Order: sequence, then C-alpha cells, then structure tokens
Amino acid sequence: MKQQQYVDGNSLGGPLREIFAVDVTAATTRCVSCALTVPVATLEVYAHAPGLVARCPGCAEVVLRLVRGPESAWLDLRGTTSLRVPLPSQVPGTSASG
Repeated sequence: MKQQQYVDGNSLGGPLREIFAVDVTAATTRCVSCALTVPVATLEVYAHAPGLVARCPGCAEVVLRLVRGPESAWLDLRGTTSLRVPLPSQVPGTSASG
C-alpha cells in the first residue's frame, strides 16, 4: 500500500479561521481513540480528498474532518473528546458583551 504524505495541522488555520473567530491551531485536542492531547497544529492533515482529514499523530485515528462548499462548511469533531481553545485575556475596563 502506498503511504500518503501529509502536512501538519497548521494547514487547518485558514479554513478554520473562516468558521471560528480565533486561531484554532493553538487549541488543544484530545483523541477519542488514544487520549493523546496535542495542539491542533500537530495533527497530521490529509488534503487528498474532497476536504481535509486530520489524524492523531499518536494513533493515526481521524480526529476531525472539514469540508467546505460554496456557501457552507461541515466540521466533524467526533474523533476528539474535547477542543480547548485559548482565549485572549480581557483588557481591564472592557466587558465581554462589548
């Protein structure tokens, strides 16, 4: 079987930025299969399909899938038990509601 080449999880930054207001590559994810907790930027991303498939660097199981169409995107996170997104610190004197 021919082994496919992958790029790192940083390749998800642009596509996920269209969906989220933060840089998700800085988030940490925990694999459902092996419980490895790593930054999204370290996932092994395969782009040879109609979308992006990100696999765990520990066990190679699928952690997330992202498919983008002309008017919407589909994000499948069933391979992760959690996605911890670091948020910027709030500036003193401002409120979270704006």
